[in-house]
Amino acid sequence: MSMDAPVPLLDLKAQFAGIKDEVMAAVARVFEEQSFILGPHVARAEQDLAAFTGAKHALGVSSGTDALLLSLMALGIGPGDGVITTPFTFFATVGSIVRLGARPLFADIDPLTYNLAPQEVERLLARRDLPARPKAMIPVHLYGQSADMGPLLELARRHNLMVVEDGAQAIGAVYPGPAGNASLGTLGHTGCFSFFPSKNLGGAGDGGLITSADDELAARLKSMRTHGSHPNEKYRHIHLGGNFRLDAVQAAVVAAKLPHLSAWSEARRQNAADYDRLFQESGLVARGKVVLPHRAWPQVPESHVFNQYVIRAARRDQLMAALGQAKIGHAVYYPIPMHLLECFAGLGGAPGDLPVAEKAAKEVLAIPIYPELSMAQKERVVQAVADFYKG
Repeated sequence: MSMDAPVPLLDLKAQFAGIKDEVMAAVARVFEEQSFILGPHVARAEQDLAAFTGAKHALGVSSGTDALLLSLMALGIGPGDGVITTPFTFFATVGSIVRLGARPLFADIDPLTYNLAPQEVERLLARRDLPARPKAMIPVHLYGQSADMGPLLELARRHNLMVVEDGAQAIGAVYPGPAGNASLGTLGHTGCFSFFPSKNLGGAGDGGLITSADDELAARLKSMRTHGSHPNEKYRHIHLGGNFRLDAVQAAVVAAKLPHLSAWSEARRQNAADYDRLFQESGLVARGKVVLPHRAWPQVPESHVFNQYVIRAARRDQLMAALGQAKIGHAVYYPIPMHLLECFAGLGGAPGDLPVAEKAAKEVLAIPIYPELSMAQKERVVQAVADFYKG
């Protein structure tokens, strides 16, 4: 590989090249059968995904955002309810709360994992001046690593909170609790996943999944994803739902890719280990220029599936400009904490409210981690970072 060859942040073409025949054959079957709305392809994908995640129920929906929204709707979240969550996440987590008239209650994050910090949630719940009564919690498994679900679930139990796991970036990851490894999405009342193309398991457009162990809740979710319809009587509606169905074409693509997911996750972990070694050898870690991603449970590699490999970088924005010049893909997830977004100004958030999240937003930087990265590409990425700090 040429030392000036571009390294994209994500190369979906490289992935597709290895599975093209499987994916195209699956899509062709959908068109041959002309079964586009729910039907056997969605049912088959749901069965396969339930088996993969270990969930009792798996329900295909129209997007990861709609998985969150529909979960909150089915749990009865609405005006006057407070939902505890992280300010360091994608907009959909918080937007889904606000769209229902509920109030996000932000707790700060752990400075190492960037996930919701249990001690901050406990501190929040001890306050007597909350603007809404806490009714639910949405922990986000950010970057592909499990949040610390044990203490979060204990807080939820003590305070009678419903729990919706946002696993959009973490399908296939586990939480190593005292009872053994538990698949993410099986710990809360629901688990929510995204099949956006950039995810570890991506479709050919929008798509999502809700998992649950609750039979009654699963039945309500299934009804509500098709306008709250009755399971046996057409045009009879028993819930206020919406059009949240997973398209059959997306289901077929996801089902075709699913058998490869474990190997792709392992490749991401290997890429992360290679980056760790290369950054250590570069001297950037010892010099304090780069902080490597923290593994909360290094003894359980499956607790992190590395949807992103995120470093903390000194002079982050200048480094980004240098990487752009070097044609190295990079991104910031996320540059503005949710409490400081202009669309949520009415919530009254101000700089300094959540200092750990605000500091992370100024320092984090994601570099390429997709499974098909070559060693030469990883070396080029680290060399570009090292060259910047030499300058």
